[in-house]
Amino acid sequence: MRTFQSTDGVRWRVDVKLPGASNAMVVFRHPNGRTSRLDRYAWKNVDGPEARNVTARLDPKEVLGRLSDDDIALLFRRSMRIAAADNPLGVPVTHTG
Repeated sequence: MRTFQSTDGVRWRVDVKLPGASNAMVVFRHPNGRTSRLDRYAWKNVDGPEARNVTARLDPKEVLGRLSDDDIALLFRRSMRIAAADNPLGVPVTHTG
C-alpha cells in the first residue's frame, strides 16, 4: 500500500484491485475510513506480455510498485468516485416530468 497527497492536502491510501491480463483498478482510499463513499478509482492499462494472454493476471503488488508518483497523480486526476452522490442529478432518475 502506498500513499498519495492530493492538492487539497488529503493523504489517500493507494491500492491495486481487480487485476486482469492488461489492466487493474487503482483505488484511492479516503483517510476518513468510516465510509467508502469518498473513495475513488481509476483503471491502469498495462502493455506487457500478460496483455497478450487472456488467462494471465497481473500481480497487484507489481503494478503498484511500477507506478511512479507522477503516474499516481495522473490516475488520481482521472479518477472517479466509487459511490455517486445521494442525488447527483437533482431529481430522481425515475422522474419523467
